[in-house]
Amino acid sequence: MITAQDFYKVTCAIVPLYFAMLVAYASVKWCKIFTPEQCSGINRFVAVFAVPVLSFHFISQNNPYQMDTKFILADTFSKLLVLALLSLWAIFFKAGGLDWLITLFSLATLPNTLVMGIPLLKAMYGDFTQSLMVQVVVLQCIIWYTLLLFLFEYRAATLLIQTQFPGPTAAAITKFEIDDDVISLDGRNALCTESETDDNGRIRVRIRRSTSSVPGSSALSSSMGLTPRPSNLSNAEIFSINTPHHANHDFTLGHGDVAFGYRSASPQFSTGYASSDAYSLQPTPRASTFNEMDTTTVATTANTPVWGRSPVAGKFSQQPSPAFSGVRMVWESPVKRESGDQNQIQHGRKEVGEKEISFRDCTKIPMPEETDTKAAETNQEMPSALVMLRLILIMVGRKLSRNPNTYSSVLGLVWSLISFKWDVGMPNLVKYSIKIISDAGLGMAMFSLGLFMALQPRIIACGTKRATMGMGIRFICGPLLMSAASVATGLRGVKLHAAIVQAALPQGIVPFVFAREYGLHPDILSTGVIFGMLVSLPVTLLYYILLGLY
Repeated sequence: MITAQDFYKVTCAIVPLYFAMLVAYASVKWCKIFTPEQCSGINRFVAVFAVPVLSFHFISQNNPYQMDTKFILADTFSKLLVLALLSLWAIFFKAGGLDWLITLFSLATLPNTLVMGIPLLKAMYGDFTQSLMVQVVVLQCIIWYTLLLFLFEYRAATLLIQTQFPGPTAAAITKFEIDDDVISLDGRNALCTESETDDNGRIRVRIRRSTSSVPGSSALSSSMGLTPRPSNLSNAEIFSINTPHHANHDFTLGHGDVAFGYRSASPQFSTGYASSDAYSLQPTPRASTFNEMDTTTVATTANTPVWGRSPVAGKFSQQPSPAFSGVRMVWESPVKRESGDQNQIQHGRKEVGEKEISFRDCTKIPMPEETDTKAAETNQEMPSALVMLRLILIMVGRKLSRNPNTYSSVLGLVWSLISFKWDVGMPNLVKYSIKIISDAGLGMAMFSLGLFMALQPRIIACGTKRATMGMGIRFICGPLLMSAASVATGLRGVKLHAAIVQAALPQGIVPFVFAREYGLHPDILSTGVIFGMLVSLPVTLLYYILLGLY
């Protein structure tokens, strides 16, 4: 039975968390103390230092040799159950699909355990729940977030292949070569593909992004005195004289031909964005040099190229000048032609020896509203499973290698294994250095969440219908499935209550960050994070009271 003292103890644990969030919200929304740029700086500190150090602090103090097997099995079984049900729905029902599988799996199974779960459950059921929550956090960071990232990268790779290699062409791809500066296929930056076909019809594809990996491109650009300048025509870039430098340029040199690709003028998706932004609620703003320009730019000096616009929209060609009479540079957009029931896309190609080189356009991963992935897969062939697996694992590995939480979770787990195995204590110098940042981590995480809420134009970004669906999945379906999995694994008593309340916590932040990066229902996950923080307060208290009656 829940007493007034128990209820007051829980309130004392919840109010400070929401106080930090409300102070941050008021400082931006009403007091105008922080600008969006300053909010971004605070959020980067939280994403790069505060939360990773907080994770390391909790994980390193948890004894991995005394993990609660039944609790871990219940948590794992509930997530696998949700994944299996969503997979069956995606396969056998027209309304399903990979996009909704990823979104609904995130909503139903990935709560904010680190920031909200540890202090709340500790106040409700005692100190032993901190160890249980840390065990859940370890599995989330190492297994479930990695699985979620794998699904996102698989979706992004599928869309990229459908865009660049439609129809049966993709089945002949035997290898993907990814440049070192391509961190992900998430669509934050336009990607270019170059395909090479051998005598046996096998295709090798190179995926690249910036000019840093193109041999000789910098030298050629500087020798010609050219600087990239964004055009206002279909996000294509052309080169002109004496214009400001723009970060999103793509100048591909290939055996005498130059291919110009699509680039986005959006400043936050520039080529040189900080990798830590990928794990922040707000990406760091970047200054843009985008200016509207005429569609024809003519050089003002005698020995420089002259650009003119063809009557055919989207086609630019360079009139050779005396200094470059041996070089002909042409950019041409793909031309769609219908042949029978299949759309074919022609690309500029050049025969080089016995191989064929194809320079394909740079592309951005389409938004789910723009692409019917299930319909596109009907007549689309894909590379072999091993080729796709290698591509996705490379992308996932690169993405995880730039996530500070990856290092903090692994290092914390390694240290705990060593510490509790041989009874080795952390040196005080290191211990208190970590403690001074981890003590601020919880409050700063909630403060950053309040800043994020204040910067959003609407608390409910996805509409009332989808918000209701998301809250139902988060706070009703998730706890019900968790309770079923817990009972099936033999979990009883206070631990069963803790498992159910943990499943009713607000939406986790990491799934929203991934959804924003990959352009997959970010409005739904944003509503789950923001509106879910408000809904979870009465919901968790209601579960706590109802479970206390039994």
